[in-house]
Amino acid sequence: MPIEFLRRRNGGAPASAEKSDKSDKSAGQDAARPAPQPRPASRVPMPEEVAAQDHQIRLSYAAKSSEGIRLGSGPEAMAELAGMVGSVALTPVEVVPPREMDTGQAAPAIVRTAEARAWLAAHGEHSPITRHALFVLETLDAIDPAYETFACALLEGSPDPAGYPDFSAIVGGVAAHWDESTGDLIVRALVAWGGRGTRGDTDRDATRILSTLFRNVLESGRALGLVDIGRPVGGGGMAAVTCPHCGFSSAGQRALYCPKCGMRMVRG
Repeated sequence: MPIEFLRRRNGGAPASAEKSDKSDKSAGQDAARPAPQPRPASRVPMPEEVAAQDHQIRLSYAAKSSEGIRLGSGPEAMAELAGMVGSVALTPVEVVPPREMDTGQAAPAIVRTAEARAWLAAHGEHSPITRHALFVLETLDAIDPAYETFACALLEGSPDPAGYPDFSAIVGGVAAHWDESTGDLIVRALVAWGGRGTRGDTDRDATRILSTLFRNVLESGRALGLVDIGRPVGGGGMAAVTCPHCGFSSAGQRALYCPKCGMRMVRG
């Protein structure tokens, strides 16, 4: 008896043979079909504007100076400068004499290597507090280190572990020079601060400290009055005269007294 279920319904070949024929046909169709082509890589659109990354640093330096006070001449006048600052100072007072004339155009500007090397050679041995004060005051043109003697200390705030003042710390003291025409000592009070960042009450504290220094100079017992010009004025290109006492070259022929040591100029 034949097995009916193995035959096709229409009396054809068995189902197993039918499946075999379908697989062969599909294999032939796959072989005849072309291989799919790879998709082209999509191009990223180029931006029309550059995406910039900002890099900046904001430095803020400030200084205040008082009017010049004329003090009576005498060998002990210059020695009293440190005492005028001592009542306000938080650190020992360092007295910086006028810069030697052979330092050239010394300036605390790192991009000008010749001037920076001369400035470091002149002030590299001072304390970090004094160097910071000179840097700020010279940058702001508030002091003339070629003529003035500077008594400096930390007046407010605290230094960092390396000994350098913080941006909110106040440094300064008094600056003095000898009047070339009268031989009297002209003294000014100076304060300075600054660096990275700002603090709102620093300006107010600096004004208070400047007033205290100004009173200390007036109460020294040698004050003769105020002067309109608190800083020495250059000689306008006149020939310099060398002091026979200290060897300092004055600003010009008009000098009757040495602006560094205060001794009377002797001309042959």
